Amino acid sequence: MPDVAVVGFAQAPNVRSTPGTTNGVEMLVPIFAEVFERTGLSKEDIRFWCSGSSDYLAGRAFSFIAAVDAIGAFPPIHESHVEMDAAWALYEAWLKIRMGEVETALVYGFGKSSAGQLRRVLALQMDPYVVAPLWPDSVSVAGIQARLGLEAGLWSEKDLAEVAARSRADAAGNPAAQVSGPVEVAELLDAPYFADPLRAHDIAPVTDGAAVLVLASAERAADLVDSPAVITGIEHRVDSPALGVRDLTVSPSTVAAGRALDLDGVEVAELHAPFTHQELILREALGLGEQVRINPSGGVLAGNPMFSAGLARIGEAANRILDGSARKTLAHATSGPALQQNLVATLEVLS
Repeated sequence: MPDVAVVGFAQAPNVRSTPGTTNGVEMLVPIFAEVFERTGLSKEDIRFWCSGSSDYLAGRAFSFIAAVDAIGAFPPIHESHVEMDAAWALYEAWLKIRMGEVETALVYGFGKSSAGQLRRVLALQMDPYVVAPLWPDSVSVAGIQARLGLEAGLWSEKDLAEVAARSRADAAGNPAAQVSGPVEVAELLDAPYFADPLRAHDIAPVTDGAAVLVLASAERAADLVDSPAVITGIEHRVDSPALGVRDLTVSPSTVAAGRALDLDGVEVAELHAPFTHQELILREALGLGEQVRINPSGGVLAGNPMFSAGLARIGEAANRILDGSARKTLAHATSGPALQQNLVATLEVLS
């Protein structure tokens, strides 16, 4: 099976709201053009297209069909879609190339969270018979998770504030970030609670955004960019969606995905942690020590576009390989309540 490499990545600015439609076309057209310019490819060179989005978030059935307008009507395309974060669309495209069906693929994800009430929309991820009718929003569920960790002595409110402060400082170098800039930990701890024990800085902001990533077989990738980011491993696992049957202070699915990969030598990790305490859970689950740089982009605490944030973590990790600043990186994406589903990938320099 051929190796698969990332050869291009672009993302729309992470913003609180956009004037465009919920089909993502206005956000996608510019970033498609950006990756084509960087790679020297065109629409005619892409053999498989795969996207990630949500009809619930868009408020319309088959919303991804409208997004295909960003690709254009000609030439005819081979297209697929997943109803979740586009990191899982990347997995499908990765398989297409590994199986030798195509040499190139383009993966994209988009979400316009400002069009509705995000906390209410995400409640629909819960068990539809017992839990969803109670409308437990995602922030409240995360607050329960954070409280369990606090009472177990696994982290403190200061630990959470330190994650937020570091993320905002790192995001200052990310032009796509929605929230950035240096802030003191003490200042964050003086802020009022939003959903006890979470403060506003503990919660990823509501964000509109999109991301696109181009994959190619390793052989083709070598002709496109100087330093392709080869996906040397990718695994995803799922925990129970029933919150009462699992320990919310740990992430067994992330542990299992990480153990299936070779994580030795990872220099940079981009973790999809929409809440500060979830970064601590993920770092522990993956065994990431102090030598690993966590979320140099600022992570999703600096901007959390639904259904593209996980794909963007892979893109940010790949960029470290593409620009020569790292030789081995890790990317993580999550979906569902309280880190229910987790995907982990490793990327390395083409040898």
